[in-house]
Amino acid sequence: MNKKLIRWISWILFLGGILFTVSLFSLCVGSAGIPLKKIIALILEGKRTVEYSILFDIRLPRIILGFAVGSALSIAGVLLQGMFRNPLVEPYTLGISGGAALGVCLNIALRLSGRLGILSIPLTGFLGALIVVVVVYSLSTRKGIFKIQGLLLTGVMLSFICSSLVMLIMAISRAEDLHGIIFWIMGSLGEPQGFLIKVVFLVSMLGLFISYLLCADLNALSLGEEEAQHLGINVERTKRLLFLTASLLTGCSVSAAGIIGFVGLVVPHFMRMIVGSDHRILLVTSSLAGGAFLILCDTLARTVISPLELPVGVITGIVGGSLFVYALSKRQVSWGGK
Repeated sequence: MNKKLIRWISWILFLGGILFTVSLFSLCVGSAGIPLKKIIALILEGKRTVEYSILFDIRLPRIILGFAVGSALSIAGVLLQGMFRNPLVEPYTLGISGGAALGVCLNIALRLSGRLGILSIPLTGFLGALIVVVVVYSLSTRKGIFKIQGLLLTGVMLSFICSSLVMLIMAISRAEDLHGIIFWIMGSLGEPQGFLIKVVFLVSMLGLFISYLLCADLNALSLGEEEAQHLGINVERTKRLLFLTASLLTGCSVSAAGIIGFVGLVVPHFMRMIVGSDHRILLVTSSLAGGAFLILCDTLARTVISPLELPVGVITGIVGGSLFVYALSKRQVSWGGK
């Protein structure tokens, strides 16, 4: 077994251990602290006590959703940063989050959830994200060529347009609707629908699987489009698949948990510094690290000023932004394959 493979396996096991530890810590802490021994006893007894409900009806679903969303955003960040060869690109750069936010704001302002049910909020969010994806894709395709620079500029402009429309809706909304819009925009993992959590988790794992099938193409594309074409890669097909996979991951995450910033920017950046630019290891480690990072941030969000709960996007913004500034000041990232 060569040294590189041993190193990769070591990092995967290490990050898996961190994910498990953070998840266990998140189960134990909160406004109602439950020690580990008590958790084990509750699992063995299986009695539907209040503490059992807190653990398995409230905290465990948040942990699963936190892993799914953190993993999905991190994978999307890896795909987009590799495709654009730019460490500042993140899933929200392309306007997908803006479209989802606009859809949810319209839902809340028109009070559609009262008539169509609570699931209409993530559905309208995903629909808004899907519309933006279709528009960005259409405007960035010319004569069968998917233009990367056009994609980035179009996405940024659509993001500004959606943000302006969201502010317009907020300006004319009722006070009670405004609170719901603001809280959703800042992100939360308190999604009560078990079905939606399962969907986001499955989409996240499917995205990781598809991305891993494309990791060799992505390694070649990181060298530049011309070099990748010389290596026999179908560049146009690869770019389309990468864009659609990243869009699906981002759209599902935003529609379920709101706008949670910096996860798709900071985690891939740090993992690239630690494990290198080879996407065969970068995708897996980013998935594990992204899940652990978001679970930890959510735990802080609900315990810092307990019993009140902060939006998790506030914590990821503060922690992620600070870490990113530190990373930029310490080291430059190599984009070549390693």
